[in-house]
Amino acid sequence: MWVVKLGGSLAEDPLLVDWLEVLTDLGGGRVIIVPGGGSFADCARRAQTLWQFDDVAGHNMAVLGMAQFAFMLNGLHGELEMCASEQDMIATMRRGQVALWMPLGLLRQHADELTSWRVTSDSLALWLARRLNAERVVLVKACEIPPFEDWGELADRGIVDHGFPELASDSGNVVSILERTALPTMRAMLLDAHTPCALP
Repeated sequence: MWVVKLGGSLAEDPLLVDWLEVLTDLGGGRVIIVPGGGSFADCARRAQTLWQFDDVAGHNMAVLGMAQFAFMLNGLHGELEMCASEQDMIATMRRGQVALWMPLGLLRQHADELTSWRVTSDSLALWLARRLNAERVVLVKACEIPPFEDWGELADRGIVDHGFPELASDSGNVVSILERTALPTMRAMLLDAHTPCALP
């Protein structure tokens, strides 16, 4: 099982459709897509900066931003099966389809470890992968990825969130980060993964 997070920064990128094609063509029964927040979540950041409401409200607004991007991805590629629960994701993959996470289960009434801006859709992809015992997590970003020694360097550059390095080191998953132009790499990774994924 692979968790592939598509950055919300791809929302206006022509390559987005190509990414969805590759993931649905080669990822059936294997891939869960996590939608980023992108400009949808940025609206929550700006509103919180202006009005100074608490992080629980900001978190919930950002989760709804991810949900908006999920609806957009489903609108672009109707073969993606929108799944709100882990059980739905597993059932979707057992049918040989690609699951698209609708993260409404992340909405909160009270603060917890997820309700801060240290945790964005990058870390949430790792959080989901840990819960599902996924073997691999792939982040797809619109920005250029510089050479790096550890995830902390990318967090300092704002390429991943500040909660990501600790989660990545503790996750036990194989974690990769790809630029938007790395479609051939993603295709090769999926083609090389011949062994069927073990599902819970």
